Amino acid sequence: MEYKIIGENLPAVICSLQKGEELYCEAGSMSWMDDCIRMETEGGGFGKVFGRLLSGESLFRNRYIAEEEGEIAFASSFPGSIRALTISPGHSAIVQKRCFLASEKTVDMSIYFQKKMAGGFFGGEGFIMQKFTGSGLMFLEIDGSAVEYELKPGERKIVDTGYLVMMEESCSLDVQTIKGAKNIFLGGEGLFNTVITGPGKIILQTMPVQKTAMMLYGMMPHPSSN
Repeated sequence: MEYKIIGENLPAVICSLQKGEELYCEAGSMSWMDDCIRMETEGGGFGKVFGRLLSGESLFRNRYIAEEEGEIAFASSFPGSIRALTISPGHSAIVQKRCFLASEKTVDMSIYFQKKMAGGFFGGEGFIMQKFTGSGLMFLEIDGSAVEYELKPGERKIVDTGYLVMMEESCSLDVQTIKGAKNIFLGGEGLFNTVITGPGKIILQTMPVQKTAMMLYGMMPHPSSN
């Protein structure tokens, strides 16, 4: 499979499939495709369907099979960027929900529970994330621009809520309480930060959709209460 990422603020990835090649995506993610590509909707076993329900994704996935050589495109749903990620043995990825765009059939998705419950409930990334294993390409949808780091063993990165997109399975995630009442009430950063510890690769995003929505909501006129 070959691919190219086009566009700037509202990108799309166009994948060129050879006969017999397949891609998976969440229901409704396909933007356009050639008529030689066939779609099948599937849910998998109960465990996979239940896992997608828990992780906040749609219950079913779409499978696209190229019956002849052709193209299929997946576009971003929010101003940002798209990143291709290679999954291989020893380099599994833990991904924040709603960041998955599409993947080759050789990449498998399962649910991932945070080992420390506080990391999910207070870290802002969700108690349940998605784990991608196997071998192949997958595409991530990034809110804003993508920033990548390769953390060394024991190296930590402190991240505000919602900015973490992906970390390799070798990384660990925890939360850190912001110290000092003045910092908590006047700093505008809330009570907790997410702490990712290496070794491994992480991808951050510069404009989480949740923060953008909150900012826009605060700027909207609201009817006065009677």
